[in-house]
Amino acid sequence: MLFSSYQYILLFLPITFAIYFWLNHLKQKMFSKIWLIFANLFFYSFWDLRFLPLILLSTIVNFLIGSLLRNSKIESVKIKSIYSLKKITFISGIVFNLSLLGYFKYADFFLSNLNALGAHFELMHMALPLAISFFTFQQIAYIVDSYKERTENYSFLNYLLFVTFFPQLFSGPITYHKEIIPQFSSKWNKLINYRNISLGIFIFSIGLFKKVIISDVFAVWANQGFDNSLHLSMLDAWFTSFSYTFQLYFDFSGYTDMAIGAALLFNIKLPINFNSPYKALNIQDFWRRWHITLSRFLRNYIYIPLGGNRKGEAVTYANLLITFLLGGLWHGANWMFIIWGLLHGLALIIHRIWGKLRVSIPDPIAWLITFNFINVTWVFFRARDLDSAMKVLGGMIGLQGAYDNISTEIETWKLSWSGFFLERFLPEIPIGVSENILIFIFVVAAFFIITQKNTTELTISTSVKTRTAASILLFTIAMLSALSGANSVSLYSKF
Repeated sequence: MLFSSYQYILLFLPITFAIYFWLNHLKQKMFSKIWLIFANLFFYSFWDLRFLPLILLSTIVNFLIGSLLRNSKIESVKIKSIYSLKKITFISGIVFNLSLLGYFKYADFFLSNLNALGAHFELMHMALPLAISFFTFQQIAYIVDSYKERTENYSFLNYLLFVTFFPQLFSGPITYHKEIIPQFSSKWNKLINYRNISLGIFIFSIGLFKKVIISDVFAVWANQGFDNSLHLSMLDAWFTSFSYTFQLYFDFSGYTDMAIGAALLFNIKLPINFNSPYKALNIQDFWRRWHITLSRFLRNYIYIPLGGNRKGEAVTYANLLITFLLGGLWHGANWMFIIWGLLHGLALIIHRIWGKLRVSIPDPIAWLITFNFINVTWVFFRARDLDSAMKVLGGMIGLQGAYDNISTEIETWKLSWSGFFLERFLPEIPIGVSENILIFIFVVAAFFIITQKNTTELTISTSVKTRTAASILLFTIAMLSALSGANSVSLYSKF
């Protein structure tokens, strides 16, 4: 059930909202909470019922471990006079979470690499549980904070609600217990808040428009270039890389907007996850703006525990590389993600070294360098293997020539609403040429959009009337496109 599907927008979301606040209106707060948990679990099961026991097991075990870690008597219990029961419980909790993640997400990856070295292990071919990386990171943070006595005595229902809350379950933001659980306990959040509803619909509509109207069309060109074309001219390759760069951004930021907007309907405020990342003037600035909740998790629970920048430059550089290698691996069991993480770790090291030289770069040049580095590294992030990545990168430097209007040819129907544009306004132009015209318009438009105010800034700066009109317009356009039957997929739900 995608956020952009009619089942979610027209059925699941309004029904869940109506019954939740109806039960709260009847003062049935416990039942309203149970209803929302049921809706969360239904939402998760709608994708694949087989993995419902997994998320329930993970939630129950982590809650019990967190509760045990908060017990003041556990510290005094020693095991063989070396380790306290508290430390053993903490380590067991971390091992449990990483074992689940490793077994379901990385087992075949490691086995296949061992086979490449001469072993003969049979691959498991397990389906990847949806959003396992997101809810595992959330619960690792909870275990660590419980060990450091930074958690409260939450009820199991509140904790289960926190882990499974459907707006942020599949694609984040990655939330912390202290941000979300207290909001579920607030009596004021049990009442319908019309201001939050207005803001929520506005933010959701922007996200829906990003996803359906922009990202899903860029996806056609990105898929064609990466997966279907045997070779790419320079023009094709740059269009392919730009298409994925913008597809990913508008998909993920769109889904985050829809998550934040849907949560606001229930008076729950999720953290901001994007802050115009393609405006960044250096790689450090980019990671302060892109997937903000992942960045802070990597910083707080990997980089700082490794020592951060407190143990000298050499250790700092090593910590950056380790953090981003793990960040790349978090995204998927593929060497391409590891290469992507390695490149970003190296870029941050170079940025730190450059900062010590105190040599400034004009902002336009700094932006150009930063954006093109991000654009090139996204090629590794998207490519299925190194050959696919080299095909695109080789095309970008002109190894296959400058122009070829055949290799990117796409059937018009695959272009969703933009296919209608081609047929209606460019009927006499050959398909390969008209596609290049259309993608050029899209890329220019995308560059223009990323220079404008982001969703958070628009929410603050626009009036109620403007928000209402924009919500109606964006929602209507996006829904008409979504109902037209265009293909749609969430990129980050697979992580």
